[in-house]
Amino acid sequence: MAKKDIIKRLSEQVDNLIASHEKSASECRELIAERDKLAAEKRCLEERVRGLEERIKSLELSGVMSGAGGDVERARQRVNNLLREIDRCIEAVKHQQENN
Repeated sequence: MAKKDIIKRLSEQVDNLIASHEKSASECRELIAERDKLAAEKRCLEERVRGLEERIKSLELSGVMSGAGGDVERARQRVNNLLREIDRCIEAVKHQQENN
């Protein structure tokens, strides 16, 4: 009888472990799906933030250039930054053309 009880307990424990594993696997799949959804939403919001930041910079620059009481030095600095960025782009294109 003792062997049957041991086998029965082991069988119950195995069944419990299998059920626990299936539950954990299901929760894991749900969490992965939620993570992927949140990551996609995060990317979308980051893109929106970048677009809005660029729009703010553009509006600030246009406001200063139109003389709407903005900081002239700040506008000059922004224009200089834009010119440096353009110069870097030109150099990158030249470098790429030389490598081809």
